[in-house]
Amino acid sequence: MENCVRIGVVGAGVFGNYHANKCAENEKIIFTGVYDIDKSRAQDTALKHNVKAFDNYADMLPCVDAVIIACAARDHGLMAIQALKSGRHCLIEKPIAATLEDAQAILELSEDKGLIVQVGHQERLVVQAIGLTNIPETPMAIKAVRMGPYSARGTDVSVSLDLMSHDLDLILWLMEDFPKKVTGVTELIHSKTPDVTRARLGFGSAYAELIASRVADGFTRTMNIEYPSGTVHIDFNAKTLEHTMPFDVNIDFTADPKASDSLGAATESFVESILNGTPPIIPARDGYDALRLALMIDAAGEIAAKHA
Repeated sequence: MENCVRIGVVGAGVFGNYHANKCAENEKIIFTGVYDIDKSRAQDTALKHNVKAFDNYADMLPCVDAVIIACAARDHGLMAIQALKSGRHCLIEKPIAATLEDAQAILELSEDKGLIVQVGHQERLVVQAIGLTNIPETPMAIKAVRMGPYSARGTDVSVSLDLMSHDLDLILWLMEDFPKKVTGVTELIHSKTPDVTRARLGFGSAYAELIASRVADGFTRTMNIEYPSGTVHIDFNAKTLEHTMPFDVNIDFTADPKASDSLGAATESFVESILNGTPPIIPARDGYDALRLALMIDAAGEIAAKHA
């Protein structure tokens, strides 16, 4: 079919199924199949959408134009590198990879082969819908809190790479700079990787403070941004906005599809980039920077623990 993209989904867990649903709903996507190391999960998802369950990832790649990678974070890099070497475009759930070496390889392959790589930092679309990208000021301070109850899912990497990476991407994007000073404190509670991380990022006179936990009693996803002209408070869970800004922001941002269905909007943008050659909304370089910062925070947390 013309003006369509054949896509396979890698991973049939919670997020893999979210992505599978979006692929099935999008008229520009020929949803081709699913691969998961757990064959029964792949078969369940494939049966739901009447697509093929692939037993071998290498067998899927010749059948698709692109893959959406939503498997365990530790395998993001491996799966993306294999797909790119086969000439396939990639939408990679965050983090882009678990190591900088893999992330660098993804960058180089996408550039050398002219392939689209988009990273799944979908919270950007919510911020776009609010209109913060139109504010002609740089934040003076940002405070982000992202917490949830414990689940074994995602514990193959630290909470910095898992939950906090959303806020790290947003902060780098809003500040339009990489921090000059990074401090962090991490705690291992139930996992072999940090379950709680507190970080402070210095951008000259501006700063950002972050807390991420996957061992909290409930869910919290908030960001408070101080600009020279006022403040903005976003509750990503409740999808509410409070502000004292003199600039126009979209109070009714939940009516915007980018906010009400950010995953669907990101999928649509990925397809348009493949079909029309438009730059991806969250490029691989930005995913690399968010990963680099998360790893710096974890390293600072290890140093702090040794001196505690």
